[in-house]
Amino acid sequence: MRCLVTGGAGFIGSNFVRFLLTRNLYDKVAVVDNLSYGGYLDNLNGVLSGIDFFQIDISDYSSLAKVFEEFRPDHVYHFAAQSHVDRSILNPGQFISSNIVGSFNLFELSRIYKTQKFIHVSTDEVYGSANPGESFLESSPLDPSSPYSASKAGSDLLALSYYKTFNFPVVITRSSNNYGPYQLPEKFIPLAITNLLEGKPVPIYGTGMNIRNWLYVEDNCEAILTVGLHGATGEIYNIGGLHECEIPNLELAKILCDLLGRSYSLLEFVKDRPAHDLRYSLDSSKIKKQLNWEAKTKLRDGLHKTVEWYSTNRPWWEKRKKELEEYYKQNYGNR
Repeated sequence: MRCLVTGGAGFIGSNFVRFLLTRNLYDKVAVVDNLSYGGYLDNLNGVLSGIDFFQIDISDYSSLAKVFEEFRPDHVYHFAAQSHVDRSILNPGQFISSNIVGSFNLFELSRIYKTQKFIHVSTDEVYGSANPGESFLESSPLDPSSPYSASKAGSDLLALSYYKTFNFPVVITRSSNNYGPYQLPEKFIPLAITNLLEGKPVPIYGTGMNIRNWLYVEDNCEAILTVGLHGATGEIYNIGGLHECEIPNLELAKILCDLLGRSYSLLEFVKDRPAHDLRYSLDSSKIKKQLNWEAKTKLRDGLHKTVEWYSTNRPWWEKRKKELEEYYKQNYGNR
């Protein structure tokens, strides 16, 4: 059995590759990544010898076709995506190219080369903002609020159309907000941790009352692999963290201050972003009932492990933050 992981040098993708290799389930594992925004070869340090690596942009059909012709994967785990709401507001075109055109290329080539199973990794953001007391089911209507979430919703619908039209063996996962090692310090948790480590202010949008359900990345990797091995084709599976992991951003930032021994005075409110969803919440009962999976990591435990990783891998994130200086200025001023 051969497995292809797209976006395998990114945050969730590289964690998935590491997780996958510990399980010894596939004879060969290949990674496709364009090593531009979000993808770094050093995210795979220590495991490169166990994989085949192709530096390919998934929106480049001809180059991607050569990978399929050479490798002929039995399973495809599709993580590759532009995935940051703020960046999709600044440059929506990149998201259409990667998330829709790139996904189409993968669906089409997987169909041509008769891939046995295609796991399309999506997001809870396709559902839009949840009302108080509401948790989205897999059957909930899609109501995306940003170019990012709209592009992911579009790729989800395209995947399902391939299932209906071509009997394409696709299964979709929709995960809540991930956190953990190797996440770029443009996202809220790693930005907050690294700023606190540097004694810098932590920018918080609006009033800080936006609520997210947080999922430790290793839990997500386990769930996606479970879906890949046992999920039914044509199905969608929500993957959410524990109920206690659903908290406002301000409360989360205070927990990080406590873990790092920093004052709450470093928390600084900034102008809210456009169309900022107030709350995300997933009902993950389907994956628990059908595949016997549920999240294991409590929020403080996951945050403690994440803080520890960033504290001991300072050269990794200092380099990334230097590369992100222009983005910080555009989004937050000089923070």
